[in-house]
Amino acid sequence: MRSFRIGSLFGIPIKLDLTFLLVLPLFAYLIGVQIEGVATILNEGLMAGIDVGAITGGAMPWLLGLAAAVGLFVGVVLHELGHSLTAQRYGFPIESITLWLFGGIAAFSEMPEDWRQELNIAVAGPIVSVLVGVGSYLLFVVTPESLSGVRFVLGYLAVLNVALAIFNMVPAFPMDGGRVLRALLARNQPYARATQQAASVGKLFAVGMGLFGLFVTFNPLLIGVAFFVYIAASSEAQQVTMKAAFQDVTVGDIMTPASELHTVEPDTTVATLIQRMFTERHTGYPVIDTNAFEGERLVGLVTLSDAREIDPVERDAYTVDDVMTRDLRTISPDSDAMTAIERMREHNIGRLLVVDDDDLVGLISRTDVMTAFDIVQQSGAIAPSGRPRTAD
Repeated sequence: MRSFRIGSLFGIPIKLDLTFLLVLPLFAYLIGVQIEGVATILNEGLMAGIDVGAITGGAMPWLLGLAAAVGLFVGVVLHELGHSLTAQRYGFPIESITLWLFGGIAAFSEMPEDWRQELNIAVAGPIVSVLVGVGSYLLFVVTPESLSGVRFVLGYLAVLNVALAIFNMVPAFPMDGGRVLRALLARNQPYARATQQAASVGKLFAVGMGLFGLFVTFNPLLIGVAFFVYIAASSEAQQVTMKAAFQDVTVGDIMTPASELHTVEPDTTVATLIQRMFTERHTGYPVIDTNAFEGERLVGLVTLSDAREIDPVERDAYTVDDVMTRDLRTISPDSDAMTAIERMREHNIGRLLVVDDDDLVGLISRTDVMTAFDIVQQSGAIAPSGRPRTAD
């Protein structure tokens, strides 16, 4: 998501995603369009005493719609703060809270694997939403009936925040209810297996929500939420399973060692490089400079993307030294495999050079990682150094 920071609360950066700038006026419009019907429901359900005529004339529906939409997203921020502050109490840093198309997301730098901690963190958000709803209702009660617009906004927020809490407790992982489900499942089985089971339930709920939103109510927002839940459940389940599979596995265990690496020299032409890529079926090469005094020295990394920047007719005139990357992303062989995966994901690159005391000892790529992961999934072990591994 592309976002920008608007401030911070309790030391946690608050960000707005660009999609939020689209959804806020949309919500304001939808509330404004439905204001008469909603006011009637509030009058009947909460005995609100709202003068419908006073809030439906002129620009009043759109002003009240905007106020209610802003209030809704304030409630979303408070909901995410509930999660975040509880997580911080357990020692888990929060990178940011971001408002976007489907509400809010608290970005955890690390997820708790203790089921009690996850349970408390998961329920904290809905509890805050209920408290916001109760607070809105109390303000609604003490607001004079002559202020129909204020009573409409407060009554609307009271109902909607409680509804938000209830909706979030649906066991559709990774929604709050799904995280509660995983926490309960993790009481007596491995965390990775509990995640897989919770994700399966979450995807089932996502399919149900999507079908309901498509064929029953034709609600694009609900369809979007269902799609997000399905993708997020699959992604987190894979990440947790991979983390469990690579427990105690180091980069040195799954890397391609230096003795098996294909390398190029800085004076190799780009045309020759591309020909080698075609015949050797590699898309990235460490660049090694061989010097009579210093011996072999790692000076860069060149990839197919680098070579493509040169027009085909000019590739004989350019060398690897002209196009290679000198700002190298490296990792030590003793680092754990998940660190390598996270670093490749963070920098959006496909490989890391493995360096020990400034010497190139190997290379780890996404292909290496996925091959090792497939072995673990199918056999329950990965033993390049003779040590058994288990996926749980």
